[in-house]
Amino acid sequence: MAAGSDTAHQIALVISDVDGTLVTSDKRLTDATVAAVGRLRAAGIGFSIASARPPIGLRSLVAALGLDLPMGAFNGASVVRPDLSVLSERTIPEAAARAALDLLLAEGLDVWVFTGDAWCLRDPHGPYTDLERRTIGAEPRVVADLGTLMGTAAKIVGVSRDHAHLADCETRIAAALADRATVHRSQAYYLDVTPPHLDKGQFVAWMSAHLGIPAARIATFGDAGNDRPMFARSGFSVAMGNAEDGVKAAASAVTDSNDADGFAHAVERFILP
Repeated sequence: MAAGSDTAHQIALVISDVDGTLVTSDKRLTDATVAAVGRLRAAGIGFSIASARPPIGLRSLVAALGLDLPMGAFNGASVVRPDLSVLSERTIPEAAARAALDLLLAEGLDVWVFTGDAWCLRDPHGPYTDLERRTIGAEPRVVADLGTLMGTAAKIVGVSRDHAHLADCETRIAAALADRATVHRSQAYYLDVTPPHLDKGQFVAWMSAHLGIPAARIATFGDAGNDRPMFARSGFSVAMGNAEDGVKAAASAVTDSNDADGFAHAVERFILP
């Protein structure tokens, strides 16, 4: 879709991914991003977020951005109010969760389990644990046997510094779990397993119904494969400059990277009249 199209200028709601999109690589909200959200609000355009993060990882964004609409956590499997109280939530069916855990471990990945607001793992010093601490503002809980959590898992994450291997794992594990769970990489180093038939696209549809805003008047922003379902359910979509080629190809437009204020630039160029 061409920049500055009539569709973009009729947008009533913007829904953005967080990591790799709204925040920089070191997890900061820039002044330009905060100002862009403020300009959306001043123009009467609603703003919300859809993230792979757990609800607790959205708390700091609520205060910094003045968020007042429901938000999607766990790739849309949980919908929470700005005070983090739950509007809807689903967990992974236990049999599927156990199968996912076995598959992730068999691939030699570090595994994290998110259950409610608890981030559980076996090795608190494993790959990307320091990054996750900064991202969600919480400490992990060390659990010797992750299998004990499979009845309440909202998200299971395979973690690896070998990004190519993790990309291969995504294909294999998604095929193995089929329709029993949703499988997407949320970052090059995170492979998320979440409840079946729920994704960020479903959150867009939920928000459309909840607010009475047609999908054609919703714009979405993202950078990863788990954002493509959002793109498919919105009238206008923007991929970040740091996104993979397949994500860019699925979007209506492409902006600068998350480290170059791509979100703010796109709001000015594509969304605001």
